[in-house]
Amino acid sequence: MTYLTVSDVTLSFGGLKALSNVTLKIQPNLITSIIGPNGAGKTSMLNCVSGFYHPSSGEIHFGGQRLTHASPHQVSKMGIARAFQNLELFRGLSVLDNLLLARHKDLKYNFLQAVVYVGKASRIEAENRQYVEEVIDFMELEPYRKRLVGNLSYGVQKRVEVARALTLSPKVLLLDEPMAGMNIEEKEDIVRFIMDIQNERNITVVLVEHDLGVVMDISNQIYVLDFGELIGSGTPEEVASNPKVIEAYIGEE
Repeated sequence: MTYLTVSDVTLSFGGLKALSNVTLKIQPNLITSIIGPNGAGKTSMLNCVSGFYHPSSGEIHFGGQRLTHASPHQVSKMGIARAFQNLELFRGLSVLDNLLLARHKDLKYNFLQAVVYVGKASRIEAENRQYVEEVIDFMELEPYRKRLVGNLSYGVQKRVEVARALTLSPKVLLLDEPMAGMNIEEKEDIVRFIMDIQNERNITVVLVEHDLGVVMDISNQIYVLDFGELIGSGTPEEVASNPKVIEAYIGEE
């Protein structure tokens, strides 16, 4: 069964094609990686899926719903969350407050109920806080929950970025280079969390990552982009032996 489908998507900026007729079929409950050299169009693809960019042509569907021209908040409501390569956190707020803010789409009560803060508003607030606390525990952020995000190490901030996306209770999690700039120990932690997200929380993961060792170790399927075009796809073993992929990464003699 195909879960998330990108069909013949082209993305153009004037005369520049960032993506050219790219087709992806993301299967549920797997880790799918999108790889390629710098400038291959990987982040542009995530931007199209998450609603930050709208394709010039082609279609994107998720669970039978059309995402092609959906806004980011509509995509989020459908169950797709995004963790960014460049941290998009409120540095002057605590870890707890950053994650609570991410639950805004689930605060389904009106202004009067919020002012009175009894009954429905109180119950919904309690449910959202409980969910956030579960994510904090899952991502092992308990020691940092009340600390300002801006005072944390880069590796912990990246973990908070992933936790923020998880707090949206997604069905699909888009991770844009979650290990960029990390040391070996921090990378090992994030890899463990990604695998747990898939195995324990049954969330479909779409990963953009430059560390090919990590990609080959944890991916169920891989798509390879080069200059905006899809040049290979399949299992890690199939991709590793694909001549076009080898040429894109190391060139021809």
